[in-house]
Amino acid sequence: MWSKRSVTDVARHFADYVNRVAFGGERFILMRGKKQVAELGPVPSGRRAGELTALLNALPRLSETEAEEFAEDLAAARNELAQGRMQDQWDS
Repeated sequence: MWSKRSVTDVARHFADYVNRVAFGGERFILMRGKKQVAELGPVPSGRRAGELTALLNALPRLSETEAEEFAEDLAAARNELAQGRMQDQWDS
């Protein structure tokens, strides 16, 4: 959630605001009078959607046998779910 702060206040306490952003994940809208002029917040982490194709292409591929075995495992799990036979392995 964004909090509104004056540019003057942020300038006077800049290190404090940077620490609040860096360590607390806080976000601020900087105001000059009643006008919003800037945002101060954490740098986005992760990857952009445009990188998804390259990321997926870089993943290891299953062999034909592994893919068939995986499909069989999925079918068996779906069958057990449909029959209500799945049990929590952690329940004792």
